[in-house]
Amino acid sequence: MLKADRYKAFVDYFATHQPIAETELQYTNPFELLIAVILSAQCTDKRINQITPKLFERYPTPESLANSSSDEVFTYIRSVSYPNNKAKHLVGMAKILVEEFKGIVPEDINDLQKMPGVGRKTANVIASVIYNAPAMAVDTHVFRVSNRLGLTTAAKTPLAVEKQLVKYLPKDKIHIAHHWLILHGRYICLARSPKCNICPISHICKYYAKQQTPTALKKAEEMLIKQKKQKIAKAKKDKIAKELNKRAVK
Repeated sequence: MLKADRYKAFVDYFATHQPIAETELQYTNPFELLIAVILSAQCTDKRINQITPKLFERYPTPESLANSSSDEVFTYIRSVSYPNNKAKHLVGMAKILVEEFKGIVPEDINDLQKMPGVGRKTANVIASVIYNAPAMAVDTHVFRVSNRLGLTTAAKTPLAVEKQLVKYLPKDKIHIAHHWLILHGRYICLARSPKCNICPISHICKYYAKQQTPTALKKAEEMLIKQKKQKIAKAKKDKIAKELNKRAVK
């Protein structure tokens, strides 16, 4: 399969079956998203969504966060990864946001990166999610899925992956393709045990094609048999529990 055909098949599938794909971080405005994305570095979206409601309530504006201290911010984010550094980044980000950008989250990638805690990936997330800019943020999911599918070739760094994806994806699909890749990596194309048996785009995947050796096929068959047995055992267990409940009611 030619690379152009692979990209077309990738876009066609997700545009049809997942036309709406969004970040799983919860926010109500650009400032909140910027905070959430900074906090999400090396941390799960689930964890971030657990701690941001109180944080957003305490710091509803860039000015309120800029006038705070990293020690106080720390008390709200202590359960995330690297809370000390992130607390300093948040306060520093807010100060620059107020002083240089009048409290408005900028659209330009370079402007975004002037703020502490905002690297290229975070800047691309803000630009694509808030402003629908053709920017591709490359996290571990995007990096892994792109390489496995064969959307990228010999891309050893996030920047290399970003450049190839931006080059070959339709410009108007780049911002949403970022979410397609992340969600596919989060729920299907897992790092250690990719769910190739239920992957809807395995037919275009280079990684999947390489696994189709006799040994790999036998292992996959054994896994399917095991899953089927587990499903049957669970069904029997549920049936017995249901019957016992009925008897208990009588």
